[in-house]
Amino acid sequence: MRWVTRSHVHVDRVACPWLIKRFVDSEAEFVFVPRGEVAPVAERSSGIAYDIRGTELGHHDGMCSFEAIIAKYALTDAALLRLAKIVHAADIAEEIHTDPLGAGLEALATGFGVLFQDDHRNLEAQFVVYDALYAWCRLDVARAGGGLR
Repeated sequence: MRWVTRSHVHVDRVACPWLIKRFVDSEAEFVFVPRGEVAPVAERSSGIAYDIRGTELGHHDGMCSFEAIIAKYALTDAALLRLAKIVHAADIAEEIHTDPLGAGLEALATGFGVLFQDDHRNLEAQFVVYDALYAWCRLDVARAGGGLR
């Protein structure tokens, strides 16, 4: 499936592709376009628009797009839900302090954006960060008594 969003990826637009590739659509193809082109490109290409205003997989009901994808695809992995709290804090500026790791993830996203101007290279570089953070979340959940799956 083709997934379409805004170019110049940052927290949610990196976290979402990681989530999609790892848990929803291993064959996903990501397309990054200017803000005003997301809906038309998604429609023309039979793609799924995400992290854009007015889409099912965008910010709504107090959720960031990462959380909207988790809800849509009924993902229940406790470590993913822990990661969602971190992504939410990092992605929504007013809520940066709602998770102690939020500011760090936002800082990493900013740094990677400086290092990698190309969105696909940025994703490639940051996926390992999300793999490591997910591994940490699995341990955090296990320590809290949630066990590992």
